[in-house]
Amino acid sequence: MPTINLKISGHTFFAEVAYTQKYRTRGLMYRKSMDQNSGMLFVFPETGRHSLWMVNTNIPLSVAFLDESGTILNIVDMSPRTKTKHSAASTAKYALEMNLGWFKARKIKKGQHVTGLGKAPTAK
Repeated sequence: MPTINLKISGHTFFAEVAYTQKYRTRGLMYRKSMDQNSGMLFVFPETGRHSLWMVNTNIPLSVAFLDESGTILNIVDMSPRTKTKHSAASTAKYALEMNLGWFKARKIKKGQHVTGLGKAPTAK
């Protein structure tokens, strides 16, 4: 899976890019940990009210849903190994998963902008 550098409000980090159906389906399943300044960017083929869940995912995560311009629509905390759907507040093009509390610890909120998304592969 390719990785890119992204930036939010002065915070730079690496994100693996889940841009194919295979990568989006697998996500972060079965992993035991993730580096503190790493995440996973889901790139969807179309904008929509996308949802994620945590089946077979062992790491507690926070997810930010982003519109096409990279603006954060909403941030949701997700518990491991659950089937609860977590959805975008409106039409999203991206979802960015980070370790639980990563956004809160950096005071990153709805309305802030993620830069570097143009380096992500086009969704397939």
